[in-house]
Amino acid sequence: MPRFDPFPALRYCDPDVDDLIAPPYDVLSNSDLDELNGRNRYNITHIDVPRESDGPDRYVAAARRLHEWVDAGVMAYDDTATFTINRLRFCDSTGRNRDIVGVLGGLEVVDPGAGGVLPHERVTPKASTDRLDLTRATDANLSPVWGLSLASGLTSLLTEPGTPLSSVTVGGVEHVVERVDDPTRIAAIRECVGSDDVLIADGHHRYGVAQRHRDEVRAATGRTDTPAEGTLAFVSELVADQLSVEAIHRLYSGIDTEHLIATLDRWFERSPAVGRGPSTDDLAAMVDPHRLQLISAAGREWLLPRQHAFADVRSIDGAWLEAALDGLDYDVTYEHDLDRVDAAVKSGAASAAILINPVSVAEIERTAREGALMPPKSTYFTPKLRTGFVIRSLT
Repeated sequence: MPRFDPFPALRYCDPDVDDLIAPPYDVLSNSDLDELNGRNRYNITHIDVPRESDGPDRYVAAARRLHEWVDAGVMAYDDTATFTINRLRFCDSTGRNRDIVGVLGGLEVVDPGAGGVLPHERVTPKASTDRLDLTRATDANLSPVWGLSLASGLTSLLTEPGTPLSSVTVGGVEHVVERVDDPTRIAAIRECVGSDDVLIADGHHRYGVAQRHRDEVRAATGRTDTPAEGTLAFVSELVADQLSVEAIHRLYSGIDTEHLIATLDRWFERSPAVGRGPSTDDLAAMVDPHRLQLISAAGREWLLPRQHAFADVRSIDGAWLEAALDGLDYDVTYEHDLDRVDAAVKSGAASAAILINPVSVAEIERTAREGALMPPKSTYFTPKLRTGFVIRSLT
């Protein structure tokens, strides 16, 4: 089972962090970065997202900037090893109020296949070494991995408030941050998370970078007891009431649309989808009956699985599409936003798109317990965690 350790957190000294925190680096566009960079000279993006315009030494510059902020008193370390509670309160896309509570700590970095910390989907390859270069330069974990604890009882351990640090509402999501420094409570949280597997919900690539960095530190030092043995993680309990899981839709290119549709016809029955779309109404209409939606230059059509077509395939839309299109030569990309899906098809950037349903929490847990992997980009956990509440030093 994985270790989950407290650490002396590096935090902003100003509790008013509205202009200091940011969304995860991998969802930010250049215009987003321009806006965030301009908000405050100490916005976390100045460190977490070095830009090519900063020159070839941008990672070194980011590390130097981080040290300067600490020296200037912009950020400071906790006096002792602590955990950090992060509460997220919001209304999900279905109109349901959600209240997620998790804890930020140092999650053990384990070898692939070793157990304890489990991936839940196959990971698409990324050639960029940006995150690894940044980790090497700053000697810090800046953005948390999101882990789901399969142990029961974590939520109840986090119910009592910790020491209030900050509260900010961004994009309709209230983020409340509290410090836990009581040794008894720290021990209880540590023991609970360490009693069962942790499933990576979001941040597979970040965890992979942590594995590579750990191996580099081991090779350089000959030690297995450095902070690189863990990585910054937000861990919440895997319970349906807390989690908001949305779909990541498929965009297909590099294949003739007629050929794609002819292949799909062997697995699905097509029928016209009326109304303007794609829209959230379409997503709601895909639930019962369970169906997908094809978007092409010809319009929008429902894809209803033929009887027994997927009898031997796990009940995940992404897995159904992989089975149906097995053997075809095509390129696939992934997009959560419906407007961008529609624009990709209309512009010709994609030959066609297929809207899929979210994976249920029950299926996520079942897949994890069986040690299986879902197709890439099967789940989109919302809301996204904010970067900047906590930094974990690796020195």
